[in-house]
Amino acid sequence: MSYAFVFPGQGSQSVGMLSDLAQANPQVNEVFSEASAVLGYDLWDVVQNDQEGRLNRTDVTQPAMLAAGIAVYRSMLAKADWQPAYMAGHSLGEYTALVASGVMTLAQGIELVAERGRLMQSAVPAGQGAMAAVLGLEDEQVVAVCAQVDGVVEAVNFNSPGQVVIAGEKAAVDAAMQAMTDAGAIKVVPLAVSVPSHCSLMKSAADALADKLAGMTFADAQVPVLHNVNVAVSSNADEIKQALVEQLYRPVQWVKTVQTMQAQGVTDLYELGPGKVLMGLNRRIDRKMPVHTVYDNDTLEKALATL
Repeated sequence: MSYAFVFPGQGSQSVGMLSDLAQANPQVNEVFSEASAVLGYDLWDVVQNDQEGRLNRTDVTQPAMLAAGIAVYRSMLAKADWQPAYMAGHSLGEYTALVASGVMTLAQGIELVAERGRLMQSAVPAGQGAMAAVLGLEDEQVVAVCAQVDGVVEAVNFNSPGQVVIAGEKAAVDAAMQAMTDAGAIKVVPLAVSVPSHCSLMKSAADALADKLAGMTFADAQVPVLHNVNVAVSSNADEIKQALVEQLYRPVQWVKTVQTMQAQGVTDLYELGPGKVLMGLNRRIDRKMPVHTVYDNDTLEKALATL
């Protein structure tokens, strides 16, 4: 069996996530303690209690999800000798994959995604951007409809056959939602997000992120990581940094990512982190490809049993 580890992005977070896993796996508290030291606040307390609604703030969500993914990953490594052929992550999850593969340290990853969240939020003021999921149209139809709408609205997440996410200026996204329905979409769903990710409105954030990345030193990957923007494995730090910069304002090519891993002989995927979002997407890409979710003690034991 050849397998890959994949990591979810924003939207999979929930208050109380990993509480069960933390009781039996000290790696969870170790990861969150390290992340908290970088951030200057108790990230685990926010994740478990969140009485002020901070977890859904993008500058908090991003380090929380990265820490959660690495906590699951390290808990798995403590139990068995895992040797994935590839790693990949959806949007923010790409950073988790890069930490897991050894390209950047956990401290670097936490610092980077916290800044990424701040830059994204400042690039488009709250209420001026929007995102929506379009169900039931071909990729080319979604791209064509977006091109006919006035203002900035773009196809930004190619998640599965018949599911594409659009993002851009709120008025343009609203107009595109109606246009998608008129074009025959089965359903168009507005997403509860604070920023329009992966569209050209994020270019200023990407430029600022490039400055942040320029001063960071990366190591060679211990496991190949496929990037969202080009579905390729980078061979050096400069290529990785460029892929992360472009990821902010270019689409996430998730369908092609899964298909590329399959073409390279990957038979099983393990989704490491809260939720089952990628399992749902991957089943629509290829129902015959097993996807194992790992987010608590029960799913961890089930994953171990597949080795």
